Parts: sequence; C-alpha cells; structure tokens
Amino acid sequence: MEADRTIGRRREALVSHEFRCTPLTSAVTRFGALFAALLLGCVTLAAAPARFDVFDVFIGYDGVVPEGSWFPVVCEIENKGPGFNATFELSPKGQGQSRELPLELPTGTRKRFVMPVFSGHRYSPGWEARLLDERGRLRAEALVRPVRKQKVWQMPLLGAVCRTTAGKPVFPEAKNKSGDLQLECARLQPELFPDSPLALEGLDTIYLNTELALEDKFREPQVKALIAWLHGGGHLIVGVEQLTHINGTPWLRGLLPCDLTGMTSAPAHGALDGWLRSARRFDGRDYVFGEPQAPAPPPAPAVPLVQTNKSKRPPPKPVTAPPGPIVNPYASLPADAAFESAPLQIATGVLRDGRALIGTGDAPLVITARRGRGQITVLTFSPEREPFVSWKNRPHFWAKLTGVPPEILVAEQHNRYGSQSIDGVFGAMIDSKQVRKLPVGWLLLLLVGYLAVIGPLDQYWLKKIGKQMFTWVTFPVYVAFFSGLIYVIGYKLRAGESEWNELHIVDVVPFGERADWRGRSYASIYSPVNARYQLESDLTYAALRGEFLGNLGGGGDASRARIAQRGNNFVAEISVPVWTSQLYVNDWWRQGPLPLGVAVSASRTGLSVTVDNKLETKLTDARLVIGGQVIALGEVPAGMSRTFDVAKTGETLKNFVQTNAKNFQQAVNQRQQAFGENRTFIENAVPATMAASFISQYDSRVNQPGAYNPGSFITPPGFDLTPLMERGDAVLLAWAADYAPVKGINRFTARRSHRDTLLRVATTVK
Repeated sequence: MEADRTIGRRREALVSHEFRCTPLTSAVTRFGALFAALLLGCVTLAAAPARFDVFDVFIGYDGVVPEGSWFPVVCEIENKGPGFNATFELSPKGQGQSRELPLELPTGTRKRFVMPVFSGHRYSPGWEARLLDERGRLRAEALVRPVRKQKVWQMPLLGAVCRTTAGKPVFPEAKNKSGDLQLECARLQPELFPDSPLALEGLDTIYLNTELALEDKFREPQVKALIAWLHGGGHLIVGVEQLTHINGTPWLRGLLPCDLTGMTSAPAHGALDGWLRSARRFDGRDYVFGEPQAPAPPPAPAVPLVQTNKSKRPPPKPVTAPPGPIVNPYASLPADAAFESAPLQIATGVLRDGRALIGTGDAPLVITARRGRGQITVLTFSPEREPFVSWKNRPHFWAKLTGVPPEILVAEQHNRYGSQSIDGVFGAMIDSKQVRKLPVGWLLLLLVGYLAVIGPLDQYWLKKIGKQMFTWVTFPVYVAFFSGLIYVIGYKLRAGESEWNELHIVDVVPFGERADWRGRSYASIYSPVNARYQLESDLTYAALRGEFLGNLGGGGDASRARIAQRGNNFVAEISVPVWTSQLYVNDWWRQGPLPLGVAVSASRTGLSVTVDNKLETKLTDARLVIGGQVIALGEVPAGMSRTFDVAKTGETLKNFVQTNAKNFQQAVNQRQQAFGENRTFIENAVPATMAASFISQYDSRVNQPGAYNPGSFITPPGFDLTPLMERGDAVLLAWAADYAPVKGINRFTARRSHRDTLLRVATTVK
C-alpha cells in the first residue's frame, strides 16, 4: 500500500510540473520529439534492405564450363524494394579475380544480362555472386547454380536449342569411364542464349530447332552473336520442324544453303544408317580407320615417361594410346528394323550452295555448306520427332555429326594430357627485356655470406676486442647493410622505365567488301614501381583476362586486376608490382571494312596468289600455308595489290613449326620461375607467331626425347588454323610491323612501347 501511495504522489508531481512549463518550453519539447521521429523514420527507410524475389546466376552452358575458353554467366534480378545503383560482383571461390558489372535497379524492375567469363581451371572452383550498393555494402547474395561438368579443352561440346527435353541430342558412353571424357550436351534456353559472340566460343556445335528460331524467341543481338560464332568457325546444325518456321524467319531462310518448298513422307531412309556405318565425316572428308581385328589381350601397363624440362611440376599420369589407325566404331552398330520401316517426314526443295551429305540431290536427308570458317548442316527432318527419337543408333549419329573423336568410343585407355598455355609463348615474345633474374647460385652465396657475417664472424671479432655486448649494435647494422645491398642488386637487375608492348593476332573472315574481325590482343606491361594502371576498351565486343597458365601451370589467372564489364566491353584497373612484367589478353570482335583481299588459283605448274592490301601500312612478311606447305611471298606495299606466281611446294608445315617452336616449352617454363637463369626470350617473333598459329603440328618428342605428349599447348577455340588447312583452304599469314588494328586499351603513357600485328585470312582455292 505504501508503494502505491508513493507512485501516486510521483504522478501528481509530474502532472503539476507539466502544467507549470511555459508555452515556449512545451513547443520546443514537441518539436524535438517530432524531429527525432522523422530522423528515426529516415534512418529506418535508408536501412531497409532491397527485396529480391529473384537473384539467380546461371554458370556456363546449362552448367557445363569449358576449360581454357570464354563462357557465359547469365544473371537474373528482380528488385521489389527501394531502387538503388548496384554493382554485380562475380568471383571464383578461393582463387582468381572478380568481375563487376554496374547497373541500375529501380523499384519493381526485372533485369537479365550476360557476362563473358574466362575459364582457367580444369576443375571448377565454384562461384560466388554478390550485389553491392553505392557504398560497397552487401545487399544480397545470389543463388548460384552449380557447375555440373568441367569440359576438358580438347573434347567437343554441343549446345542444343531444342523444343523438347526428350528431343535433346544424346551421346554414347565413352569407353574410358573417366568423368572428364564422358560426352555432354548442354541444353540452351532461348531467353538465356548469349548475345555476345565471345560468350559462345566455348561451344563447338549448336543444334537449333527451327521452331525456337522465331523472332519472338530469338532476339536480334542473339542472332548476330550466333552468326558471328558460325562464321568464326562454329558448326550450326538446323533441324527442320515446319516450313512456316523458316519462311517466318528471314535471317534463318537466308542462312540456309537450300530453298525448302514442301514436306513429304520418306518411307525409305536407309541412307542415314549407311552414312553412319561409313568412314565419311560430318564435313565430307573421310576418317582413316584400320581393319577390324579379333579382341586383343589386356594391354600391358604403361611405361612412365620422363619429363625432361626444368619444371618442378610432376608429369601427368602415363597413358597408352591405341597404335596406328583405330577401328571404325560405327561399322558394327546393330540394325534397327523398326526405324527402317517407319516413314520419316522430310522437307523438300532446291539446293543453292550446299551439297547433300546424306541422301541424294533430289531428296537429301542432310545438307551441308560452308559459312566463313564454319559449317552449317541442315537436317531436312525433325530429330525431335518419331521415328528418329526412338532410333537405337541415335546417340552414335549425334556423336559422328558433331565430330566426336572416334578413339573416344573405342579406346578404354584414351586420355587427355595436361598442357601448357599458348599465352606464355606470346608473353616470351613481347615481355620487357628490362627484367633479369638473380641466378640461384648467387642467391645462395649471398645467403651464406649473410649468415656467416651475423654469426661466427660477428662473434669472432667482438670477442677479439672484448666487446661482446656490442652485438646489440652490430646486428642491426648488418641487417641494414644487407637490406640495402639486396635493394641495390634488385635495382641493377630490374630497374628501368615503364613499358607497354602489344601483339595483335587478327582473324579476318571476309563477306563481300566487309569482314568480321576476331582479334586477340596480347599486351605486356612492365612497371618500375608499385602502381595501378587504367585499361579500357571502346569496341562493341571486348573482354579482358590475365595470362592463362594452363593446367600444367596450376590453371587460374596470373593477373591482378579489377575488371568492370560495361555492356559488352570493359574498363579495368590492374595492379603491377615493382620490377615485374605481366601479360593481359584483350579478346575482341567487330565488323568493319575488309583489310586484306586474298585470291588463290592453282594450275598444273604452280599457284597464282593475289594479295590486295587495303591497309595504310606495309605488310612486311606474307606467307601462304596450303596443302601442308609454307610458301614465302614477300612484302606487299600499303594500299596496293600484288600477284605472286609461286611453286606449289615450299617448306613443309611440320618442319616450319618444329623449327620455329623448338624453344616454346623452355620459354614458357622459365616464365613461371621466380629465380634461376635469365629467361629465354623468343626473338624472331614473325615466324614464331606464324608457327604458333599451327601449334597442333608441333611434336615435343622431336626436340625433347622422352617427352610425355606431343603438341602440349592449350589454345583458345579457333586459334589453331590446322583444321582450315586440312579441309583444303589456303591460309594467308601477313605480318604488319609497328601497326595495331584497333586503339590500344592502355589509358596511360608508357616510356617505351611497341606493337605488331599478324593478320590471318583463309580462302578457298580456285
């Protein structure tokens, strides 16, 4: 009771005090309370997180990521909270550099975008995606779809834009049970299809159902990217669903090598099975198969081979490959009577520039034609309908049509070797020669001298003069002296001026007076101080990456860069440590005027080669590769055309590559060593760059007896030109000294700089 009375008296006193307040005091009190409430509301509103009902990230092609290639990352965001300026950040877990993309996210918006990312790993490290605001605060973390498979760089990859899940192409199981060698088909959704030709380079083949090629499903940027990928060396397979799909899609109708006018039922279609069992390839050439033999006894264990280079990395597991020509894996496939007896609906029409790969010219089942460096194949039937879907040999049909190496299907011990990256070769060409290494012997001698001075020598002379306590003074003096000595040695070895060197390798794909330009610009920067440098591209399609080390170099990206994707190009800030040289690669694509015209005609006595140089710079060295021969042409003045009458024979391509690539592996190995003798530089860049364009012709066993694999270099898709030469094309390699086809990406001025360009043009022989 006493407590209740006390509380009551306090309430009365408080009320009487309130009535005793002056009007001014009361107004100030009410204003302060109102201001505090408004401030609290503003803070609460500002701190309110954005609502993301959708924040998904799709890695690769249906979860498949190719090694040593660009692949797409598709992000979809729906913001139902307050709008803000965001930064999308993507990075591999635990290693590699992050990529950023600034974007605006107003309230109630849904955005989808594609970012090209380079894969430098044989095994996926996993990925993380975050959304940051203007202040760098984390606003959301994405649901990143996991990588289903990491494709080994030498294995083909098919992407399918198919109508049904059941109609998706399937492959037979590889004999080798290794997951790396199992064949895979990635299903591509039209709404997630990349709109950048760079993001499509990880695909060797694309299957497209005509129903999904309609304009309401395939947007114009996606069509442009698809055609650029095709002309750059891709293989497009078109399955005809209905004629209305083709007639209603102008871009597809103009791309096909035939005019389709009707549909009919083909009761007999044994030509499909006949082609499948034959030695004929998907591009019209023939495989070289051996004769079928009786089952062989189990193979003997492989003999380990010794790696003779100076690299500390262990060699890959030894594997025996089938000797000589392999047996045709398709010849013994079982017959399918149900498929042969069922009618197949096919489209009929007239051939334009194509030819019948399967069937006859009057009733072709499969039509093929060249498109630039690539190939288009038309299936006049729908591979997603009966009876084809139920065909027992359907997996082998897709394997042969997409160019799967036959040895995958017959050799149980077939494997793919670890390899070095071709990037290191170009780094050894253009790296600054201001960088020199301290030999290991001198480094050890310096270390022994340091230990001797701070140990027994210091103790001896201090004891001799009777001043052992002076060691607290002499020891810091020794440390300071040797620190200064090491700095002076490093300065003498590596000090210099800032340097920026470029080497552009440009593939020119002509069509009329215009051309597709697919460029790879290798840029090496040397910095005499710890510094950051700005890079930027103003091209329509461009992407930046660091030096790829290859799976023998541990994979990954050797650079330190902060890359912000800006639409389909980029801005970047790179960090270069003092006295070091780093390599960056700018991959780009654009359309422009034809820079170089080439015409090759053959006669019984020789070749007539006409080179029309439309550039404002001289071609200092031009060579023609045709039929396994390298023929030197000479110079072509700026803005002029020259005709060369040459013999059909010259230096063999294998000998040319072997001679000019003999020190490639040594140069790449020494680039990855911090100490040792000074690096091996590739001095004669002209023939070396041309030899690198056919690097699959290189056999390391010639120069290094006992080497574990021939041609051990990973190349980007389409870089090696051997397939073009093998299909009968002539390839012109033209060197333009002190010339760059595009504006440099460096946004700073270097004291030293140099640039060169190699133009590569493939043409048919008349």
